[in-house]
Amino acid sequence: MSLPPGINPSARPSGTGCAECENQGGWWFHLRRCAQCGHIGCCDSSPAQHASAHAAGTGHPFVRSFEPGEDWFWNYATEEYYEGTVLAPPQHRPLSQPVPGPAGRVPLDWERHLH
Repeated sequence: MSLPPGINPSARPSGTGCAECENQGGWWFHLRRCAQCGHIGCCDSSPAQHASAHAAGTGHPFVRSFEPGEDWFWNYATEEYYEGTVLAPPQHRPLSQPVPGPAGRVPLDWERHLH
């Protein structure tokens, strides 16, 4: 099976948490991994929605969940789930990382901030 443009199985994750939230002192609910370049961003339920902003800003259409036990892909261009392939490791955030995360930056009323 040939992969569509926008999925690069050899691209490694940019880190273990949302790149922008890490730089800005923010927090996230769940994490998404760009299937083209490996950028880790926060999901659309998170306050800052960095994964979809990355897709819009770069034109990279596919993300994969970066949560343990989830291997689904989402295509922002078609707004559909997609059957992808195995990407370069790691496949998910560290199991020791809490949800929401990261530890120490999540407000006590975090549920009020979700989209």
